[in-house]
Amino acid sequence: MATQTRGEAAKHSGSGRAAKRGTRTTPALFLRQMAAELRKVIWPTRKELITYTVVCLVFVVFMVAIVTSLDFGFTKLMFWVFG
Repeated sequence: MATQTRGEAAKHSGSGRAAKRGTRTTPALFLRQMAAELRKVIWPTRKELITYTVVCLVFVVFMVAIVTSLDFGFTKLMFWVFG
């Protein structure tokens, strides 16, 4: 079964590295494109940012508690088994 492609991908042939050599951008163009992309970003509000931060910190503290308790339990088990 053959697959078909459309657009630019179908026009290029050969290795990808050789085809990309001629399309290098200048640092100034890169910075302009980067700034344009950053303008498209939907930045979170202060309330959303605080909520995401709190959720992340609670999750990390929860995972630290689980790993610490497992480590403590396995340590006690090893001392009990191997004396």
